[in-house]
Amino acid sequence: MTRKGVIIVPSAMPLQEASDANMVWSSEGKENVKNLENIFHHCSDIVFFSFSFQGGQQASLIYVDGMVDNLQIDEHVIEPLVTRYEQDSEEDGVTVESVRRTLTAVKVKTHTTMQEVVELMLSGMTILIPHQSDTAFSIEAIQFDKRSVTEPDAESVVRGPRDGFVETMQSNTSLLRRRIRSPKLKIQPIKRGKLTHTTINLVYMEGLASEQLLEEVKRRLDNITLESILDSGYVEQCLEDNPYSPFPQLLTTERPDVASSHLLEGRVVILVDGSPVALIAPALWVSFLQSPEDYYERHFFGTIVRWLRYASIFVALLGPSIYVAVISYHQEMIPTALILTMAKARAQVPFPALVEALLMELMFEALREAGARLPKQVGSAVSIVGALVIGQAAISAGLVSAPMVMVVAITGVASFIVPHYNLGISVRLLRFPIILLSGFLGLIGTMMGFILLVTHLLTLKSFGVPYLTGVAPFRSSMMKDILIRQPVWVENMTKETDQMQNAEQSSDKANQGNGLG
Repeated sequence: MTRKGVIIVPSAMPLQEASDANMVWSSEGKENVKNLENIFHHCSDIVFFSFSFQGGQQASLIYVDGMVDNLQIDEHVIEPLVTRYEQDSEEDGVTVESVRRTLTAVKVKTHTTMQEVVELMLSGMTILIPHQSDTAFSIEAIQFDKRSVTEPDAESVVRGPRDGFVETMQSNTSLLRRRIRSPKLKIQPIKRGKLTHTTINLVYMEGLASEQLLEEVKRRLDNITLESILDSGYVEQCLEDNPYSPFPQLLTTERPDVASSHLLEGRVVILVDGSPVALIAPALWVSFLQSPEDYYERHFFGTIVRWLRYASIFVALLGPSIYVAVISYHQEMIPTALILTMAKARAQVPFPALVEALLMELMFEALREAGARLPKQVGSAVSIVGALVIGQAAISAGLVSAPMVMVVAITGVASFIVPHYNLGISVRLLRFPIILLSGFLGLIGTMMGFILLVTHLLTLKSFGVPYLTGVAPFRSSMMKDILIRQPVWVENMTKETDQMQNAEQSSDKANQGNGLG
């Protein structure tokens, strides 16, 4: 989403020149306070509070109202400086050591650049500037309103954890730390967005994530030149290998347990401040058809449900297309009793099967979007009642046939089984061009659309990793987790066996290199 506006600047003082003049750091703290007042002119939420140290030294506290804990500031900053500040000597004035010795706050850092001070203050830090010093102090006493940790609505499970990511970066990183209590869990912050200065955290497991993957992710993050980043969706669009592909190339999740499991598999998690949706790279096609509940229930249930998802995604993608092709060109494939029933149902329909399918699919998508965008209290009622009423009315009016309504309904239910919403969007979009091919060319058009789709998937990559890894290129070790959800204890034994084999192979290679083989 792009926001454009007109900025009116007085001709006597261009905005850029005034900003550059105020961003200069002075050796006098009082001048720095005046520059900050000019920078934040007409910003009523920026608080400038001046007070005197014990001994008469002047200082100013600057912070954003509503983002700091006033009680901490009073107890750990103002009260110690006013009552217990001891100057090293009258000639030295205010020194960094004397201020650090007096303050009782936990996190206190020094700064000598205006750009750094402005960014920290806008991030919620409290800035202390003594008037007779060239150093500013940043004090962490951040406190602001935030959403509590709740279960994500889009990724709910019957059995599993109920917590989810929120819009606060500190909360999200702590949710990961609670699950992976290892010093190998690394979190590297990166600032992006020329206007928003959004914090992006790169999270990975040291020793599990490959160096090539880390270098590639860092390179792509460094190349982001957006002026504003308000959600992880902005970052996702800048990191994709093929931005014109209809398929998502980064896995998204709001669940800390899902992010943790992918971290332990050697993938990289990207957290964006202000967004509850984490990005996971690289993403494989099979990962979009897996749910965390597959691993929380017994392996029999996980395997059967996984097979059901594979069948459902083909029904959601090709169901209406096959129906249109068979009804229009291949009636001989339908049993006689069934074709007579379908012919009777379609006797009053004035449109061909292609137009009928497109009308019903468009109406179903409109009802789905209406149900998703309306308030929860009325959204479900509109989608369910609308589908029943409009479908029955369309059949009664002779605009569509009952078999077509049933096919569209089955297709819609099958699309809901896909665990990840962004893959479901891709299936919904690709359904329409395949329906058009089927309406003009029959089953040949259906197969042409399917072959083109598979060809695109075979050429697609996510951070250099083939999108269909495990299937093409085929890997027997990965097929154990694609078609069958093995018991947890079998997976651990397999991993230990693979590690032992890798260690033996490495030892053999080392011995051969030393002439001992």
